Amino acid sequence: MTHDHSASDPKPFWIAGSPRTGDTVVTVKSPFDGAVAGSYYVPTAQDVEQAVAGAHDSVRASAALPASARAAALDHISRQIAARGEEIASVITAENGKPIMWANAEVGRAVSTFRWAAEEARRWSGDLQRLDTDPAAAGRLALVRRFSKGPILGIAPFNFPLNLVAHKVAPAIAIGAPIIIKPAPATPLSALILGEIMAETDLPVGSWSVLPIGNDETRDLVQDERLPVISFTGSETVGYAIQAAVPRKHVTLELGGNAAAVVLEDWSSSEDLEWAATRAATFANYQAGQSCISVQRVIVDATLAERFVPLLTQKVRELTTGSPWDEKTVVGPVINEAAAIRIEEWVAEAKAQGANVVLGGGRDGCQVEPTLITDAPQDARVLSEEVFGPVLVVTVVDGVDEAFEAVNASRFGLQAGIFTHNVQYAFSAFSELEVGGVIVGDVPSFRADQMPYGGVKSSGVGREGVRAAMEDLSYEKTMVLTGIDL
Repeated sequence: MTHDHSASDPKPFWIAGSPRTGDTVVTVKSPFDGAVAGSYYVPTAQDVEQAVAGAHDSVRASAALPASARAAALDHISRQIAARGEEIASVITAENGKPIMWANAEVGRAVSTFRWAAEEARRWSGDLQRLDTDPAAAGRLALVRRFSKGPILGIAPFNFPLNLVAHKVAPAIAIGAPIIIKPAPATPLSALILGEIMAETDLPVGSWSVLPIGNDETRDLVQDERLPVISFTGSETVGYAIQAAVPRKHVTLELGGNAAAVVLEDWSSSEDLEWAATRAATFANYQAGQSCISVQRVIVDATLAERFVPLLTQKVRELTTGSPWDEKTVVGPVINEAAAIRIEEWVAEAKAQGANVVLGGGRDGCQVEPTLITDAPQDARVLSEEVFGPVLVVTVVDGVDEAFEAVNASRFGLQAGIFTHNVQYAFSAFSELEVGGVIVGDVPSFRADQMPYGGVKSSGVGREGVRAAMEDLSYEKTMVLTGIDL
């Protein structure tokens, strides 16, 4: 079944809160079957300048916006995403190729992300600190509040074209910071719909823009001193190049990972293994593995391997692949053929290095088969790099210490999943694993949008998750009152 969106008019882009068209129109096509997902007008250099000037000029108005107005805008956006949920999910699937079941889930998450931001905007109050705990500061009281670091350039990736844009926009509105969003060139349509919804709010003129421009044109934006904050989600190479280019800016980087799911020796009942195998198989392959926290490595204790690996193989084999428009499809295409070819090459390379490709390894256009690999050498790219595809590598270890060493034997550190009932193992994992998040009893792919989210090592710097992002995008300012009767 093909969903062709070619009949619809090109979408406008958004400059300082107003819709604009232009002379250039770009068509977005589905990675699944090449069907037209939609089209959009492309901003000129003059449009981009107006967006930056608008953000710069709206700093005071954005900061002065009362908490009630910020929350009202965020609540409206949340409700309207929900109201247009079916339409938006359809656009996500059309432009990204992600199966409709995952597109629907992404829409639901974006609804929550904006709702939580509305709640946090109402609570964004600061702290009182009495200073007379020291005799020299008798009669003094400190009020500590957080203020926006300034206009934000938010650069979003293709894999969650709505919710990862939401994670840039919602905290910015909540703290009163202007924001310019640059969606991924492959998937700009979801962000442009978000622009339509934001235009229905009373946010200050100039306080937001949506610029569907190419990655090359973004270099000037990165350098522009009127945008002192950059929030980037995407590839490690690009992220660190941005950080190196603007060392004096506040740069938040949400980069890659090769997340591990660890099955420890006490996770041994049939029900336990069934759950772990189902979760690992599903979340190695959901959205075709194109998630920074998809399961790429499964590390299983030697005492369980003979039971677990065949079960995991069966679960991967049972996953439904095919048309992303089919509600039963779990594994759709990757974003483009170049990505599919690279993934296929990495699997073939691992095989040449002595790895055992138990399942998959082939591709048809942009569709890569769900792939399960065992016995991969430590330096195989499917193990050491981020595959960003439907590939799962199983490593057998002897005991909990060896398991945790295997997790940490990666230059990435985003999240890890630990299947254990042993509270001591859970706390050991929490203290020893070099990651930003430890998920006990499930895969590393679990993310609640209100919790702090981000990595260590080559997985980036800074945190998202609504409250954590609000803190990341702001700075503390202290006012001391003198001569107060405490």
